[in-house]
Amino acid sequence: MKYSIVIHKDKGSDYGVTIPDIPGCYSAGNSYDDALQNAVEAIECHLEGLLLDDEALPMASPIDTWINHRDFKDGVFALVDVDLSQITGKVKRVNITLPERVLMLIDLYGKTHTMKNRSAFLTDAALAYIAQHQ
Repeated sequence: MKYSIVIHKDKGSDYGVTIPDIPGCYSAGNSYDDALQNAVEAIECHLEGLLLDDEALPMASPIDTWINHRDFKDGVFALVDVDLSQITGKVKRVNITLPERVLMLIDLYGKTHTMKNRSAFLTDAALAYIAQHQ
């Protein structure tokens, strides 16, 4: 899942990172690249904590949701990709049946959206569906 992040830097400080879709999740880094990498680690850690507390995982909003928000007007926006299939607990192999057309659409989507793999896509899709229909 691709989460929007906001990177900000005050004079004489490290790069700070805010993750608008995940309240209370923050990170930082000595460089812009460090800030991006550390943001992924912070998101993973925060989401693991939510899972341990049996709380719902926050879904990612489109970056347009935050781009004009007054709290982030001086920040630089970026997207970071977090593989939710790696943090949602023990991975279990399952055998599923999908219509060939649906599988083709998933693969086509993956080619145009840098999808890591089908499992990551199906995990993201299932979690998003569940969050919207609870």
